[in-house]
Amino acid sequence: MCGRFSLTATPDDVKALFGYIDQPNFPARYNIAPTQPIGIVRREHGQRRFALVRWGLVPGWVKDPASFTLLINARAESAAQKPSFKVSMRHHRCIVPASGFYEWCRTPDGKQPFWISPVEGGVIAMAGLWSTWSDADGGEIDTGALLTVDANDMMAPIHHRMPAILHWQDFETWLNVTDVPVKEAVNLLRPIENDYLQAVPVSSKVNKVTNDDKSLQEACEEQPASPQSKKQTAKPKGGRDQLDLF
Repeated sequence: MCGRFSLTATPDDVKALFGYIDQPNFPARYNIAPTQPIGIVRREHGQRRFALVRWGLVPGWVKDPASFTLLINARAESAAQKPSFKVSMRHHRCIVPASGFYEWCRTPDGKQPFWISPVEGGVIAMAGLWSTWSDADGGEIDTGALLTVDANDMMAPIHHRMPAILHWQDFETWLNVTDVPVKEAVNLLRPIENDYLQAVPVSSKVNKVTNDDKSLQEACEEQPASPQSKKQTAKPKGGRDQLDLF
């Protein structure tokens, strides 16, 4: 799962990596949250374009978005078969630029946030999907979701899922919905190499969406479990806990 991410690279650096023809100007964002605008790269008429979409995909067949579940993530393994995502997998694949993302690890004393970013810095390319929803009056809104895969060995102690990250040489294959079928595109969605990312514990300030500055990514000490908490975890319950951000 991915429920928060960051894009602090300059517009010029992002454009240089993805090669789109637009000239967007956007501010550094340290705490991008669901329902907020996110930048995507998509292919239109043979050229890469930059666009803004709302984070939380709404399929075109939805009658009332207000009553529809907020789809911020899609499982790469099953998206092509799910009614909410299968059209986008075939026709509306995109890339979401990011400087890194946040994930929460469940501990005996609560949830410890981690800032996860490339070891060598720079921008990562998260595989995504987009869709256009139209209302009865003809108004339109573009929305999007991130694709996730099983965690690699680095991520597994923190969370069992992670964003699907693409290498630059796979950008065109993923974006080319005209010539590349879904089965071939899905083969690109796999856990990134174990040495590609690093994770550092950060403060709980990231939990609040109004906090949006570089201090969110400063390393802090992980909070140790208290004796009482350790005692309570002596008999763990079965099942896998799910992350609840909100």
